[in-house]
Amino acid sequence: MAESKSLMYLVSAETSRSLSNERADPKERAEREPLWRHMVGARLRSLRHERDETLTETAKRAGVSWQYLSEIERGTKEPSSEVIAAVANALDLTLLDLTQAVADDLRAVRPASTTAVCSAAFALAA
Repeated sequence: MAESKSLMYLVSAETSRSLSNERADPKERAEREPLWRHMVGARLRSLRHERDETLTETAKRAGVSWQYLSEIERGTKEPSSEVIAAVANALDLTLLDLTQAVADDLRAVRPASTTAVCSAAFALAA
């Protein structure tokens, strides 16, 4: 349930309605979709909270500052793949696990018509 609340925080009801509108302008839909960095950050925060860890504890194991990890979790920084891997590893996840979880989160906020495309794209990436 905490995951749903985090996602709903990122994607307002208004955005959800506009994403489900099949006739919406593609550019407008793309502008209203949650950004990857926001979704990754929300997922990392959720996982850290599930483990009852502080920013400091997770950041120390990942080799980043707690301030930087906080910015990642809030979606204000675009971390490198190396940093994402380090934080995922600090939370005992693989990049594949994290990517799958974020893809699932994105599917939860996307209209049904694009789910097949997302699934196909993820399958190609994996």
